[in-house]
Amino acid sequence: MSFSVPTGNFGDIYAGYIAKKMGLPIDQLIIATNRNDILTRCLATGVYGMETVVPTLSPSMDIQISSNFERLLFDLHDRDGKMISEMMARFRSEKKLALSPLAWNRLKAEFSACAISDEDTKKTIAETYKTTGELLDPHSAVGLAAGQRCRKDTAAPLVALATAHPAKFEGAVKDATGMHPSLPEHLKDLFEKKERFEVLGNDVNVVKDFIEKKT
Repeated sequence: MSFSVPTGNFGDIYAGYIAKKMGLPIDQLIIATNRNDILTRCLATGVYGMETVVPTLSPSMDIQISSNFERLLFDLHDRDGKMISEMMARFRSEKKLALSPLAWNRLKAEFSACAISDEDTKKTIAETYKTTGELLDPHSAVGLAAGQRCRKDTAAPLVALATAHPAKFEGAVKDATGMHPSLPEHLKDLFEKKERFEVLGNDVNVVKDFIEKKT
């Protein structure tokens, strides 16, 4: 089984990695990124390096520091906490980090990675709707596109993680398919409900007091 996960912060794909270590029969873990491809570049070059964030159709993945990747680095470096602490301090200072040859080889042995453009994201949304009637949000489309492009065994099942509802990204979905995605049944009256909010002063103690009174 191939498991493709759209990810920016590396959390969901790291969960897949842990599940594999626990015995889930996953043959290939595919990191699916958008144009902000720090993880894909790291897998290809062995260098974990920051670039400028580019806005995309899948904004939850528009990052340049994958907050959970440090957890994997810990495993790749034999769980040496002191070494990882020093490495991450260097990364914050220099904005890039070169993996050792051993760690890079371990990374490539565990993962594959593909970066998907906005154009291919919309194409995947459109083709999926045309062939199956299923509307995908842009993040889920990135995962599916990367899985289809990167899986090594096309005869094996492909599981692509869906991570959001298409109605949350109606502009991109409508642009790709011409269809306006409906809200889920339990949220269909969302915009008819009364909006409730309170304005608080820019003071941490005011915020704390408000939370304490409401809990």
